[in-house]
Amino acid sequence: MILKLGQALTRKKAFRFTALGLLFLLLMALWLGFGERGFIHLSRMEEERQEYAHKIQELEQENRELFEEIDRLRSDRNYIEAQGRRELGLVKEGEILYRFKKEKELKGTEKP
Repeated sequence: MILKLGQALTRKKAFRFTALGLLFLLLMALWLGFGERGFIHLSRMEEERQEYAHKIQELEQENRELFEEIDRLRSDRNYIEAQGRRELGLVKEGEILYRFKKEKELKGTEKP
């Protein structure tokens, strides 16, 4: 009977030790997953980093295009002329500029 009581205490201690160990592992897993610097936080930070990297690539492309346009404006007279015609409506001396009304404007001015 004494031997059985000792085995019961040992089993009880083993169960407590196992339960405490599992509780500790569970708490560690929760802390690693959901803590301030856990895996979920790290995955969100990685997504944010990828978004910023993509935005940086877009801005670098836009910068290259702007530098190319600056270079053309400094050296290409035909490009400067085309830009003046397109953006400012400039015409050469002796040219005649024709402006046509759009369909929407014509429909509003028609008489029934």
